[in-house]
Amino acid sequence: MVIVLKKDITESDKNELKKFLTEKNFKLNEVVGEEDTILAAVGKMQMNIEELETKPGIMRVIPISKPYKQASREFKSSDTIVEIANNRGQIIRVGGKRLVAIAGPCAVESREQLMSVAEKVASSGASMLRGRAYKPRTSPYAYQGMGEEGLKILREAGDKFGLPVVSEIVSGELIPQMKDYVDVIQIGSRNMQDFDLLKKVGATGKPVILKRGYTATLEEFLMSAEYLLASGTENVILCERGIRTFEHSTRNTLDLSAIPVLRKLTHLPIIVDPCHALGQRDLVLPMGLASIAAGADGIMVDVHDNPEKALAGGAASLIPAQFDKLMHDIEALAPVMGKAVAHIREEKHEKVVCAYSGKRGAYAEQAISRYFDTKDVSAYSVDSFSEIFQSVLDGKADYGIVPIENSLAGSVYQNYDNFMRFQDVTIVGAITLNIRHALLGVKGSSISDIKTVYSHPQGFSQCKTFLDAHPDWIHVDAISTATAAQIVESKNDKSVAAIASTINSGIYNLDVLQEDIENDPSNFTRFVIIQASSNADGKSGELNIKPNMASFIFKTKNEVGALYKTLGVFEKFKINLTRLESRPLEGQPWQYWFYADASLENINGSPREYVATVIDALKDVVEDLRLLGVYPESRP
Repeated sequence: MVIVLKKDITESDKNELKKFLTEKNFKLNEVVGEEDTILAAVGKMQMNIEELETKPGIMRVIPISKPYKQASREFKSSDTIVEIANNRGQIIRVGGKRLVAIAGPCAVESREQLMSVAEKVASSGASMLRGRAYKPRTSPYAYQGMGEEGLKILREAGDKFGLPVVSEIVSGELIPQMKDYVDVIQIGSRNMQDFDLLKKVGATGKPVILKRGYTATLEEFLMSAEYLLASGTENVILCERGIRTFEHSTRNTLDLSAIPVLRKLTHLPIIVDPCHALGQRDLVLPMGLASIAAGADGIMVDVHDNPEKALAGGAASLIPAQFDKLMHDIEALAPVMGKAVAHIREEKHEKVVCAYSGKRGAYAEQAISRYFDTKDVSAYSVDSFSEIFQSVLDGKADYGIVPIENSLAGSVYQNYDNFMRFQDVTIVGAITLNIRHALLGVKGSSISDIKTVYSHPQGFSQCKTFLDAHPDWIHVDAISTATAAQIVESKNDKSVAAIASTINSGIYNLDVLQEDIENDPSNFTRFVIIQASSNADGKSGELNIKPNMASFIFKTKNEVGALYKTLGVFEKFKINLTRLESRPLEGQPWQYWFYADASLENINGSPREYVATVIDALKDVVEDLRLLGVYPESRP
């Protein structure tokens, strides 16, 4: 059963409760969550629940009907996210809105082989390196692995390319040897029900990937996970790798239906190993992609430079080019699933790099120059807003700058949605830029020559009054206003023009045909500065001012007055909401999440401590909540 404790329970009441339950032969595990503290009590129920509910400090008692207790949804309703650190100060998260790829050879064969594969999978988007140093085989004469030497090579390769290391354990006796080399311990399908091994591995506290046995039911699978959880580790990742059926065209039958079924039964993250399920590399790509479409949190695949000569698992191993293709396909599918692919951060830069969308001369680049006016900053151009978020997470950029709203055209909804997709970013600053648009054409052209105009959709919206006076012009969307200017330069056609900043006329050798064509001179765009959450220290360091803004994402409960109660919390704490936007929840028709900006100008004391108090109050009235950042904002 799960016993939810009151927030104000005293230590003496808690100790008395634990003593009472221990005397009743319950095994206890205390779990401190973001919202509640619970006691998981595992044992045979030999008392009336009412007897327990009257004890001081207890909020409620939830009986668990499943034989697996701590692994069940009844025990924990929210998804568990397993966090694994690499040697670059980055946290790889398995679960939630992230998709991970674990890749490497089936077995470590040599240093040269592993280094080559590790470099290639890292460059293609793998976030962890796998490889067996001890290889359990059906035949005693088959290759058994390199042992501890293989573990040393794995560790060396993982550290070189920033990849946390995953390796399989085959005996509890190997734990002392493996724990210093391996970040994540894998339990293979053959050992799924080696309960003595599960208890010993669980006691290490390390993250564990548990593979489903090829004859195991889902209940048996979760019971094995229960052994790990009950023994000490909180970080268990389930891996579907195929089950034995009457079908002989593949090694096993990949049970993708297990993913949505497990999602209902357990809070643990779920990944898929299509290689060991199928045994044929040409089937791995479509089924790897299907695994993500079915809702998996990631994949684990074998990759080998020369599979035909592999000492183990060659038939199912992808060549690096195939893995690269698979990762490109997953990148394309991720937004459809409302997720983003986790990538390893690059090595640190010598100077600050800030990513923006568009070409040289974009308004975002101008905002970078204003925000980082005391820094040696390099502006890094990408082709889309989502690439800004990804570049920050990958480490290609220290910061990113994204437009969030315009005073004339309104919200940039795409970036609100990106904050939902990319959960590992934090807002560390903001700046507002006055946007002044001009019509630019090639040298010698005039307004009477124009037939086609290029610009960003926001540019067209902000200049609607001017464009309405020229109804015959064709409007063509560009990635940014600066990109539009670049296109006009490349076409060298007098009938083509761009709506962009006058700065672009000098950069792209264009004439200014008309200035200040925006609908209103009070045309401002608000940009926010984002950083990877693992890098953010709560202050941007770029503006020497006290934090004066906070941004939140929240989902209200499905009940009458839910939004009213939520807004009441902000009113109670005298916080002025400067922006409130609703966005539809993917896959949940007629349900919405909200984005809110709050001014902290009038509060006393530490803004971050004050916001922490507000968050505690909000958690009581909302279903889900995320603080995007407490940060300084410079406004004109």
